[in-house]
Amino acid sequence: MDMEKTVCYCMNVTNGMIKTAIDAGAKTLEEVQEATGAGTVCGSCIDNIKHLIDEFAPEQKK
Repeated sequence: MDMEKTVCYCMNVTNGMIKTAIDAGAKTLEEVQEATGAGTVCGSCIDNIKHLIDEFAPEQKK
């Protein structure tokens, strides 16, 4: 996965920034949004953010 790929163009947030937020303890969409700002403007990237949460933190989903 390209960690430099932009996920949220409104806030210029990359895959790597989402992973960093998850590694730092963000477990939910809301926590990732708070940490990165991703998905807080137009919302078109929310499905992609949810996918990344599932990929980077699969143990969080019970």
